[in-house]
Amino acid sequence: MNKNLQNAIAFLGRLLFAALFLPAGVGKVIDFSGTVGYVASAGLPLPALGALAALLVEIIGSVALLLGLGTRYAAAVMTLFTLAASVFFHPFWSVPADQAFVTQLLFFKNIAVAGGLLTLVAHGAGGWSLDARRED
Repeated sequence: MNKNLQNAIAFLGRLLFAALFLPAGVGKVIDFSGTVGYVASAGLPLPALGALAALLVEIIGSVALLLGLGTRYAAAVMTLFTLAASVFFHPFWSVPADQAFVTQLLFFKNIAVAGGLLTLVAHGAGGWSLDARRED
């Protein structure tokens, strides 16, 4: 594959990840109390701290991916965050049958997102990134 095309596709992939995570993080800022309530509803301890951590991962991670700065680290943190969110917020194995389908769909969507993020961990941001400029 042509290197320019490969770099463009890598940038597009990073942009699409940010399109998923950045609005979610901003939404948590806008409705922080609602986010805290949602975290608390999952039975997690220190829900305000968890909500703050989530919005920081989503916002800072998205900006890092957009810029291609510390991409491997950002993607690794976002992978762990996504996997944890899958287990705690989409437990399809423990919801009523009428909710299981959608919950399972969301769980496996997150698993796929984690897989894509791991690709960034393995291969980096590509040539159109601040990481690539730092390597030159």
